[in-house]
Amino acid sequence: MIPPAFDYARPTDLDEAVRTLADAGEDAKVLAGGQSLLPLLRLRLAFPELVVDVGRIPGLRGVREEGDTLVIGALTTHHDVIHDPLVRRHAGLLAQATETVADPAVRHRGTLGGSLAHADPAGDLPAVALALDAELVAVGPGGRRTIPARDFFADYLQSTLAPNELLVEVRLPKREGWGFRYEKFHRVAQSWAMVGVAALVRRENGHIAEARIGLTNMGATPLRASAAEEALVGAGDADAVARAAQSAAEGTRPSRDASASPEYRAHLARVLTKRAVLAATGTG
Repeated sequence: MIPPAFDYARPTDLDEAVRTLADAGEDAKVLAGGQSLLPLLRLRLAFPELVVDVGRIPGLRGVREEGDTLVIGALTTHHDVIHDPLVRRHAGLLAQATETVADPAVRHRGTLGGSLAHADPAGDLPAVALALDAELVAVGPGGRRTIPARDFFADYLQSTLAPNELLVEVRLPKREGWGFRYEKFHRVAQSWAMVGVAALVRRENGHIAEARIGLTNMGATPLRASAAEEALVGAGDADAVARAAQSAAEGTRPSRDASASPEYRAHLARVLTKRAVLAATGTG
């Protein structure tokens, strides 16, 4: 389909982008890599009066270290996230999950910040951000503010970014020594995950000391499987992991659609949590 008519702006720096968004208010949409917004425009599911293209603003790409924190620019493409040595060393779960996003063409254009700001609970990376305890930094007319990932996702396709704010970077605690795995189930290659599980575990003396489990497509927002995280502490073998994984769907509200029922999604969450944790601990 042909998108509705809209005006187009391409600011050259961050200050200009913030001013443009502030002037436009809720009538503007931000364009980064375009892999989330363009399909919405084409299907006429979004009707912005102004599209603000931030893709060429300098300083919003790349990965750097700040002490115990990994900082990733919001405009860093999925391809660059996957291949960055700092990401692979300190946030391997993010690199692994990003490898499963769509196809190579999308991964070369799509951006980490765009994926998170889109706030699709069926997207792979929001659940990973939750599992990694990410912090998202936004800039608006009032300056910078840092939003924990647990507070960033408000509802289906809605984040807590204000209309006049721009996501500029993602901050991740370094997780060296943690096991990780991203598992997802989808009907065909390159389709959205019916359910996905991002697992991050730390072991001591052969037992799980800490676990963080992010769930994809198990509610209107990405979720943490808190009950399963608690049950996994102390698990030392596959049977204990399997028992803990039975609580993975507790507190979730999976949707019903043409792909799956809520009951089937809950079943998938339990199965994929078991697989992901066993792989993360090296026992699966």
